[in-house]
Amino acid sequence: MKVNHFNAANQVNPYQRQANMTKQVEQAKTNQADKLEISSKALEMQKTSQSDSARQAKVEQLKMQVENGTYHVDANELAKSLVQHFQQKRS
Repeated sequence: MKVNHFNAANQVNPYQRQANMTKQVEQAKTNQADKLEISSKALEMQKTSQSDSARQAKVEQLKMQVENGTYHVDANELAKSLVQHFQQKRS
């Protein structure tokens, strides 16, 4: 039986083929630039965190007043706020 190397030029070593594919993937990675996309939800959270800093400052101020004993609650404002809250909750 005679074995001919028919079309031997077109046959590719599978290891070489894998090495070539690896090189192509690496080249594709190096050609890509890094990209950052921020979702609308993340932007909304970022805006919220900015308003949280103002809220945090107010909380710190109130803590200092409580610690110093200078914080006083206006009973009329508290009552109005409670009534308004429960009326809205009911609706």
